[in-house]
Amino acid sequence: MSVNRLLRVGSVAVASLGVLALSACGSDPQPSGSSSSGSSDSPAAADCPQGTLNAEGSSAQKNAIDEVISKYNEKCADVTVNYNPTGSGAGIKQFNANQVDFAGSDSALKPDEMTAATKRCANNPAVDLPMVIGPIAIAYNVDGLDKLVLDGPTAAKIFSGAIKTWNDPAIAKLNPGVTLPSAPISVFFRSDESGTTENFTKYLKAAGGGAWTKDPAKKWTGTGAGKEKSAGVAEGVKSTKNSITYVEWSYAVDNKLGVAQIDNGSGTPVDLSAESAGKALAAAQPAGTGSDLALKLDYATKAPGAYPIILVTYEIACTKGLPAEKTAMVKSFLSYFVSKDGQASLTDLNYAPLPAEIQTKVEAAIKAIS
Repeated sequence: MSVNRLLRVGSVAVASLGVLALSACGSDPQPSGSSSSGSSDSPAAADCPQGTLNAEGSSAQKNAIDEVISKYNEKCADVTVNYNPTGSGAGIKQFNANQVDFAGSDSALKPDEMTAATKRCANNPAVDLPMVIGPIAIAYNVDGLDKLVLDGPTAAKIFSGAIKTWNDPAIAKLNPGVTLPSAPISVFFRSDESGTTENFTKYLKAAGGGAWTKDPAKKWTGTGAGKEKSAGVAEGVKSTKNSITYVEWSYAVDNKLGVAQIDNGSGTPVDLSAESAGKALAAAQPAGTGSDLALKLDYATKAPGAYPIILVTYEIACTKGLPAEKTAMVKSFLSYFVSKDGQASLTDLNYAPLPAEIQTKVEAAIKAIS
């Protein structure tokens, strides 16, 4: 089955999840400011302000947000949206320094970051708005290795440097009958502060059986050679034989890299797909309060068919405190991003659309921005 078909199947599966459910609705609410006579999935003419919107952060969502900006500009041509994919850490810093209008981050704001964001928002709350679901691939480039199975402990040992060669007994045990080279493993990691790094190290810590001893963080603490941003590590693996990295799935697909199956302990290795990522998202729990929609993911889930290494990219925005013209543009663009039209544009880029229950919550939070 093709990746795109899996995504469409997965989006249906994800939409049916109830763990984060609100009560079921007969129809989706209109995005903020939508006209009842216009499309409920796109900004109406009156919802298209004029001006320039600047944002920065997660490179994992770059392909997604670039596509959404293009589609949004077909409807709102007079809004220029600039997105700089400098990484989640840089995006948060720029947002809190009042340099951008919203930020993209692959992890929710920590308490100290939220304090700074509140100050930046003129002492009004900031919110984490989940917008893009991007599974993290363990991507590799080994000649003749068309299938690779890894589990949490083995991945943790590879990325910490404890396992140094491809034919290590721990890898061989997970891949019976597979010819593994004796070559050293070349590890690439994100050199910039990254939410992808933080989510991946959360997985290594939770599922590594004690093999990953460092605390999860945006800054890499394992072994390997650093490359900037998602594009950098993907290109590093693409151009280097016998190499491996962690990277948002769409970058692995775009660069035609091998993607490891993950043995999550359920007995059957799990392929990365939108459906398997959706099953992992079923274990997520709300972590924010009020309009803050941060999620707590279960990286150690053993649910059958669940791919446990996922990230959610949040758009971080002020609930109040921006100039009126900036507020209008933020609401207009984010309303389109979360709409059916905006989310549907992501499926062909190897992202999974938001579950309907989360989409409804995000729409309500954006509508409340003033």
